[in-house]
Amino acid sequence: MGIFSRFTDIINSNINSILDKAEDPEKMVRLIIQEMEETLVEVRTQSAKLIADKKELSRRVERLHLEAEDWETKAEIALSKAREDLARAALKEKSSAEEATVALETNLEVIDSNLEKLSSDIGLLQQKLGDAKTRQKALLVRSRTAKSRMGVKRQLYDVDVDEAMSRFDRYERKIDDLEGEVEAYDLGQKTLSDEISELENDERVDAALARLKARMAHSRTQAESE
Repeated sequence: MGIFSRFTDIINSNINSILDKAEDPEKMVRLIIQEMEETLVEVRTQSAKLIADKKELSRRVERLHLEAEDWETKAEIALSKAREDLARAALKEKSSAEEATVALETNLEVIDSNLEKLSSDIGLLQQKLGDAKTRQKALLVRSRTAKSRMGVKRQLYDVDVDEAMSRFDRYERKIDDLEGEVEAYDLGQKTLSDEISELENDERVDAALARLKARMAHSRTQAESE
């Protein structure tokens, strides 16, 4: 397929429609971008060749202009010397140079037209290429996001919830056991406050016992006196 045909196909293509219908959009957009970049290289190469051709033709046109002027000068010299035959021959050469100039200038117009078209097409192609790369980035982001979400879901799916809860229960039981050991260690350990409270209780008991003894002794004494 020629460059210009590929140009037309690419410029007229609907990237979104192509990708929507593709089984593997990521692969398809890579191929589209590759095709566009290759075509862009080829078109720029073609443009460079046309520019080189234009420069060469322009130099030839300039030389033919100078050549035509030179033959006209020679014709004038021949006439000044009464050599009409030489003047006629010089004018024929001038005419040939002018005809060649016209042909080359026509070619230059064709080249200019092609270069203008190529420049426009390159701009459109670059725009299409930019759109394709933007779409590719969007697809990559969606793909990475989807893969990440799928990875999370697979991890969640692979986890045995009952087993996980059972591990939590066992862990909590270990913590309960440790806390129980700490609390058991504290049992029987009297603090200063506890010891003082016990002394106060002992004093109250002793005082009550003394009162009881005194009351009983008083009761016996009264009974004996009667």
